[in-house]
This record gives sequence, structure tokens and C-alpha cells, in this order.
Amino acid sequence: MASLFPAILPTAAALAVASLIVLASDVLPTFKSRIHFQFFFFGSALAGAVVVLRGDEAHKEAILGVWEAFIALPTHVRFFLSLAIFAMTYFGAGMFVAAPAKQSEEATAASPSSSSASTIDAKEVFKTPASCDNVVGFDVPSSLPANEKEFFDFMLDKLQEEIIKDTGDHYEMKTEALNWINEMITYNVKGGKMNRGLACVDCFATMIRARENRELTNKERCQAAALGWALEFLQAFFLVADDIMDESVTRRGQPCWYRLPNIHMIAINDSFILETCVYKILKRYFGHEPYYYQLVDLFLETTRQTEYGQLMDLTSQPLDGEKDLNRFTMERYKTIVRYKTAFYSFYLPVAAGMIMAGISQPKAFQQAREILLIMGEYFQVQDDYLDCYGDPSVIGKIGTDIQDNKCCWLVVTALNKANAAQRQVLEANYGIKNKKKEAVIKKLYVEMGIEADFKAYEEESYSEIQRLLANVKDVPHAVFTNFLDKIYKRAK
Repeated sequence: MASLFPAILPTAAALAVASLIVLASDVLPTFKSRIHFQFFFFGSALAGAVVVLRGDEAHKEAILGVWEAFIALPTHVRFFLSLAIFAMTYFGAGMFVAAPAKQSEEATAASPSSSSASTIDAKEVFKTPASCDNVVGFDVPSSLPANEKEFFDFMLDKLQEEIIKDTGDHYEMKTEALNWINEMITYNVKGGKMNRGLACVDCFATMIRARENRELTNKERCQAAALGWALEFLQAFFLVADDIMDESVTRRGQPCWYRLPNIHMIAINDSFILETCVYKILKRYFGHEPYYYQLVDLFLETTRQTEYGQLMDLTSQPLDGEKDLNRFTMERYKTIVRYKTAFYSFYLPVAAGMIMAGISQPKAFQQAREILLIMGEYFQVQDDYLDCYGDPSVIGKIGTDIQDNKCCWLVVTALNKANAAQRQVLEANYGIKNKKKEAVIKKLYVEMGIEADFKAYEEESYSEIQRLLANVKDVPHAVFTNFLDKIYKRAK
């Protein structure tokens, strides 16, 4: 062994130098700059080696002797020696290629049993040099609630504290403004059923169990919950604005935010602030992830889809002049529902979880979209039914669709099957802010058997979803059935 060390020392030194070059290059911000750095040094080393070897006949003869000695070795010895050299070469190359992704992962990874602060290397951060707020990274608590709903609530408190702190640190907002935002978030984001957010967490966890046969790490739980709350903030943004446009009275069993004496139309700006919180959460928790751009694009597109659906809903009747029930067609209704509700309430939670889980096959997203849009339509039809027949103390709001002249499933179905006399009753009483006329419409719905039509539609939708599920291969069926179980024949 004593004689072996001097023999391998030059090789070990060369390996150390090569490793230092690779490590040094890793501090550079882009893959391209790292390649250029390595090309320069390794190219210089190769050129130097060629010059040295060409200038010394003894070196050339020694190298030729090494080659002849190698050729003289038995075949199996040459095979395994070559295999060892190739293995070391590919292992080193593989470690280098994997280093950027591995470093990003380890920067925020935390053992479930240990506390750690996620410190993201600046070069891995989503670069926004024009912005003043480039906070990316988050603390992973050492202990998290085991119960998913308790943990989800815990994460909202954590997110809210981070948002308020960053707003003060980066946007010059003082105590009065910070207190306003904090109270506004508490009033409008907390207290809902959290179906969308929890569905996102459940979707991601279900896919990790199915694909990797394991539970989520603490870091993954925090990210999944943050993604779920980004959905809930988006929902709050939509609802605050929608309540103003619909002149609604209550939301989640309490007065609508804009109805509070000191709020009024400030609620419009508050809805915008809620929307900005979505992207604040995404940047902090996912800015270092390779799929960050996909998440941002998905949220932006879903917002656009929902706003188009809201436009179609608000313009379903002439803004000036008499109402026109001829505009209430099933085609228009389905388009409104698909864009106003189904994309953000059903497709977004699952698609976001799929992106986080690493699913990239377009067919998987296409199949998911088809199933979830049917589910979303069914959910909105339920909502229309509950607006008319639901108990306000249970559903958390007072139904206003009839008086607000809404293009909802009940009136569209009634118009499609009404005789001349029934059509006249609809024309005379629908869409008028009068309790007595609202009661006339509800009585007509009973006479026309609209409730039975709803029950039949409910079963047809459920059967269609089950039929489509049979063709899904890339996503665990539980992702869809868990969602469906929460809404099927719901009472609120």
C-alpha cells in the first residue's frame, strides 16, 4: 500500500482539480455560464496536456507502453477495468447534471422530525430584477398538526403573518394599512368550506402515495397547503367582487364585506389585494421550483376564464331596457357555468396538484379537464337548486337568483318545458325584486316538477363521470372520487 500511494497521487490530484472546477462553476447563475466556465478550464488543461506530451519523446514512449500493457491484459480484466473507468466518468457527469435540481430540492427539504429553515440559494430564485419584493423560501416547522384540517388552518395563520410582514417590509405600508389588510383577510378568507384548497392538498397527497408509495414530507405538506390557500385567496377575490356586482346581502352566514359600515366600495380594492396575495404565496413557496411558471400560468388562465364567465353571466340580460328571457338558453347557461365556476372550483385544484406531482402528459390533463368540467357544472346546478330551496342558515347565504334575474339552471329548465300559460307566469314574475313574485316563481317550479328534473340530472351527471373515469390511467381515480364524494347530494 505504501508504494501504491505515490503512484496514484497524480491521478488523485487531477481528480481533485477537476472536482474543484465543477464546484466552482456551480456558483454561476445559469447552466450556460457554468458550461462556458468548465469548457475554458478543461479545454486549457487538454491543450496543456497535448503540448507537454508532444514535446517529450520519453512521455510518448511511456504512454505507448501503458497502452501495450493494457492490451496484454486478459480480456475479462480489460472489460472490468474499462467498466470501472466508464462508471466513474458517468457517475461524475451524472452528479454534475443532477446538482442544480438537487440543490434546489435540498434547500427547502426538511426531515419530518427536525426543524429547519428553508434557505434558497439566490441563483435558484426566480429572477425579477425589476421588482422590490423577491422573497422566495419559507420556514418548515419542526412539528405540524397531524389532522389535515387543523394543519390547513395552521398554514393560513402562517401565510397571513408572512403576507402582512412582507407588505410592511417591501411596500411601505404602515400599521393602519397593515391592520386593515389583516382584518380583511381574516373576514373574507377564513370561515369557508375550504373544499377547493383541501382538494388540492388531497390531490397531491393521493398522487404521491400512488406514484411513490409514501406520505408527504413536512416541506411538501407546507407547499401543498400553501397552494391550496392560494386557491382560497383566489376564491375570496372572486366572491368579494361578485357580492358587490350582485348586491348580495350575506356570505358564509355574515354580512358581505362591502356591506359593513366602514367598508362599502373600498371592498373593490380589497378584492384586488386578495388577488395579489395569490401570487405572493406562489412566489414565496414555489419560486425556486422548476414548475413555478406552470403554476403561475395556470392561475392566470383560470382567473381569465372565470372573469369571462362572470362577463357572460352579467350580460345575460340587456343592461338597459326590458328583460329578455329568450336569452336564457341551456347553451349559454353551460358556457357561463363552465367558465365562471368549473374551471376555478374543480379543474384548478386538481391541475395544480398534478403539476406539483410532476405529471406532464397532455392526455392526463385533457381527461381530468373533461371529468372536472362535468363535475363543476353539476356543482353549479346544485348551487342554483340550493339558492332556491336551501335553508339560509345551512347554506350561509340568502338566495337571490330569482329576484336578480339570473340565468340559472332552474329557470332555463322551466323555460324549456313551459307551456304558454307557464311561460306567461315566468315573464310576469321572474327577475323582479319583489318577495311575492319570487314566491310565485317558486310555486311554479313545484308545479312543473323542476325538483324531479334536478334529481334526474344529478344521477345522469354522476353516471357520466363514472363512465369517463373508467378510461383514466395516468391519475389515481381517488383524486376524482374524493372530490365527487364531497359534493354528491350535498345540502350546502
